[in-house]
Amino acid sequence: MVFAGGSCSGGAAAADGIKLDPCRFAMQVVRGRWFMFFSSFLIMAAAGATYIFSIYSKDIKSSLGYDQSTLNTLSFFKDLGSNVGILSGLINEVTPPWVVLSMGAAMNLFGYLMIYLAITARTAPPHVWLMCVYICIGANSQTFANTGALVTCVKNFPESRGIVLGLLKGFVGLSGAIITQLYLAIYGDDSKSLVLLIAWLPAAVSIVFVYTIRIMKVVPQGKTPKPFYWFLYISIALALYLLVMIVVEKTATITHSESSISLTVVLLLLFLPLAVVINEELKIFKQKKHELQNPQPLVIAVEKTSQPPPPPITESKHGSPTTATITTTTTKSNNAVVAFVADMFRPPNRGEDYSILQALVSIDMIILFFTTICGVGGTLTAIDNMGQIGESLGYPKRSISTFVSLISIWNYAGRVTAGFASEIFLTKYKFPRPLMLTAILLLSCVGHLLIAFGVTNSLYFASVVIGFCFGAQWPLLFAIISEIFGLKYYSTLYNFGGAASPVGSYILNVKVAGHLYDREALKQVNGVRRPGTDLTCIGVECFKLSFIIITAVTVLGALVSLLLVYRTKDFYKGDIYAKFREQMATADDEMAMESFVSEDKDAEEDLKKKKTSTTTTDKEEMGVVINGDGKQKLEKDFT
Repeated sequence: MVFAGGSCSGGAAAADGIKLDPCRFAMQVVRGRWFMFFSSFLIMAAAGATYIFSIYSKDIKSSLGYDQSTLNTLSFFKDLGSNVGILSGLINEVTPPWVVLSMGAAMNLFGYLMIYLAITARTAPPHVWLMCVYICIGANSQTFANTGALVTCVKNFPESRGIVLGLLKGFVGLSGAIITQLYLAIYGDDSKSLVLLIAWLPAAVSIVFVYTIRIMKVVPQGKTPKPFYWFLYISIALALYLLVMIVVEKTATITHSESSISLTVVLLLLFLPLAVVINEELKIFKQKKHELQNPQPLVIAVEKTSQPPPPPITESKHGSPTTATITTTTTKSNNAVVAFVADMFRPPNRGEDYSILQALVSIDMIILFFTTICGVGGTLTAIDNMGQIGESLGYPKRSISTFVSLISIWNYAGRVTAGFASEIFLTKYKFPRPLMLTAILLLSCVGHLLIAFGVTNSLYFASVVIGFCFGAQWPLLFAIISEIFGLKYYSTLYNFGGAASPVGSYILNVKVAGHLYDREALKQVNGVRRPGTDLTCIGVECFKLSFIIITAVTVLGALVSLLLVYRTKDFYKGDIYAKFREQMATADDEMAMESFVSEDKDAEEDLKKKKTSTTTTDKEEMGVVINGDGKQKLEKDFT
């Protein structure tokens, strides 16, 4: 059976005899919810350029003659841009996702392109503040990509939000390793050209898929849909392949042609989820055709209730407002302000839709914000300084690139593990996500201590722990925000939660790690620094005190997070997704009722047409009188 009106001739016959119009089916695939999810994969896979800052940070430092404090200041503005997405969230509240994605693409291209021109001396060396503006704008494009794609997917799959966040954030984590493979195959070992790649690639991907990302009708799913697991398996295969390539590139010299072959495999694995999308849409197509060919009778019980007549409307005899009326209006206005302020501090129950202000002033959000400052701030400091940490401990340049790639792989592993595991534990065992967040914070302290004491060859293991813990914190944080404060204003609240990261990065990275590194480096040159040269520190002492402080701060964050565990223990014991199932059931009932009413109106129209076609004598026998204006009125009941 072929859809009518297709623009393609012919059709492909399926195994069960149903024919497919290729154009119609292709349109269904592109407009479907699973292709939208696949498009979000690719956008996320290109949106993590901020995580490979340590690869090209040395080029910025040497080309522009920065010291470590200046470089860490630049790193802070990168983190500020990549995590403070309040603007993108507010824009997304009032515009469709394609607007947010388009704006992000333009910002990404401008910010990183200006950095590339600066470090390659194609423009005059910019002031430090201007470089901070460039990298902040370029990095802020990541929040626009996250808001446009990731937030939309969470709203389209509310019953699997942990899995959705884990998968999409996982591809962001893999993006560092993916982009590294791309630049090795395209530009070779030219790290300055890496900046050019991250200028045009994310912008191009967002523009190509911009119209496929949109809010769709929520479909009840019951248990976790199988496509999510297939996406997980494919992403694991991609992560394992990237890990193998990292090891090979570390131990052997890879030619340009071999890098091109490796890139081909990476691209095949990136596009393999498209096969899962097509297969799922084929099942949906067959199900719809079956329902059309075998319609089920709709039975709806309609109960008529007698309603009392509306009260009579009385008009005021006075034409102008009295003094009492003006006083009442003023009193109502004052009461409205008081009610607004009081409502801000009287939020709804957890899980209901908070307003933006109710969420921002709630104790739960304050606890989450402080925990993120301590946890993400510490791990992000380690990631941003991994190049300088490896250099200070005497690791070769190739090994430092390996650390960055390992962080990217385990960043992915942390995200998907936290997303899937927290969803399974929550659904089956009522294990609260805030408690899992506490465990992740404590685990990250192991990586911080390994860096602090510089144990021989321990940086490999430390990069694994840091990458895993950094990645695992994000899906947990964003899932907790969506569960406690609702999805109505999730675009804004999601970005507010991420804003804690640059606060922690500024305190721990700029003020602690950067300051103590430069102080130790000056000791090594007897306090004399030659103008125009970067400041380099060698030895365990360069970062020892910094990461001891970071470890203590992270432990404090874990202890504070236990307060949230205690406050939400009753909430997570209940069914937090019951609300969405009830809403979907209500929506289905309303659609069924609308269909019933529509059919009833059609029946009435048919009856009117039949009445019009009868003779006047027949109408008089039925008690129908034809008025002068053509209207019909039934004057007596008849059986």
